[in-house]
Amino acid sequence: MARELENRWNAALERVAAIEERIKQHDTATALRPKIDEAALMALAHDLPAVWNAPGTDAKIKQRITHILISEVLIDLDGGTNEAIVTVHWVGGRHTELRVARVRCGRYPEGRQISPVEAVRKLGGQWPDREVAITMNRMRCKPADGKSWTTVRVRELRERLGIAVFDPAAERSETVSVDQAAKRLGICGGSVHKLIRDKVLPATQLAPSAPWQIPVAALTTDAVRQGIQAIIDRRPRNYRVLQGDRTLRLPGF
Repeated sequence: MARELENRWNAALERVAAIEERIKQHDTATALRPKIDEAALMALAHDLPAVWNAPGTDAKIKQRITHILISEVLIDLDGGTNEAIVTVHWVGGRHTELRVARVRCGRYPEGRQISPVEAVRKLGGQWPDREVAITMNRMRCKPADGKSWTTVRVRELRERLGIAVFDPAAERSETVSVDQAAKRLGICGGSVHKLIRDKVLPATQLAPSAPWQIPVAALTTDAVRQGIQAIIDRRPRNYRVLQGDRTLRLPGF
């Protein structure tokens, strides 16, 4: 028993010596560190927006700043206002709450809901069955069982209604989609939609939420050229630099 107690005592003394050595090393390292200048630290904090927005500050530095300043970010949804509530917990105990509007997407216009039969009568044969299925799902045009539309289900309904299959070789006016038109015109898809809303660029939809059909011949009209030039004139001079900007905007900066 005496030998066991002696062994335990020696082990405890070794642990105490190790802890004392660690404390000594910590005190030595702390003494070698430069003293914190509170005024300089506060000046650096006030200069943070300038450092963050400086052209020479790359993404790696901004990531380090973000990890230093932000403890966590919580996101909640407010169904009543259709907003996302973003709560930023800063290191030091402060909090910032932001409300960001959620984008309403994939919703069929209210008061214009159509049945699956009517949708297939309008779209069937005009588009491939796969495109019709995608469009009907986007329109929230659900069948009686509530399941999503597939190529097979659209084909079965189209055949029951006696609608011919889509024939890509059939003679029809040459049209392009919004993405294809944007690529040809050298603008973004949002600008193409704006030209369509302003009735500068003629386009048709077989049904709301269906793909836009833009005549190829309409892309070279004078009205479209003037509309594109107006879009280009509204761009900032450094828009090409801004296109590659993926900067995280911190609240208040």
